[in-house]
Amino acid sequence: MIFVFFIGTILSYGQNKGHWEKIKSLKVAFFTEKLSLSSKEAKDFWPIYDTYENELHKLYENQKTKRSKYDYDNLSEADSKYLLETYLDFEKEKIDLSKKYYAKISKVLTYGKTYKLIRVEEDFRRRLIRQYRHRGRKTKK
Repeated sequence: MIFVFFIGTILSYGQNKGHWEKIKSLKVAFFTEKLSLSSKEAKDFWPIYDTYENELHKLYENQKTKRSKYDYDNLSEADSKYLLETYLDFEKEKIDLSKKYYAKISKVLTYGKTYKLIRVEEDFRRRLIRQYRHRGRKTKK
């Protein structure tokens, strides 16, 4: 979940579409291996998961658009209240979206694999962060 936002942030800093495709293919391979997806499970799982990620990305983009209009060092009380309410609504929408899609995923995967998906997403995100940090260190030298 956070992964989508992180990827979107990385890609917005000048990464090209080919890079996104590489990340996606690495993600498919990583998830398929870690979840031990059969070809039937993978065929049923990925369209649902891709739609979930797309909707989540739209949610993050919408939130980013709302926040971008404000100078955080000079917020009025009314603006602060609005942004706080917007943030809490955003968090609720993320949870509702996750519930909706995890319910769909649990119809094509076992509950065990569906629950494990949460951990696999987090592991993939951590690996990606490590890779970008390592890559950043190499370019600074």
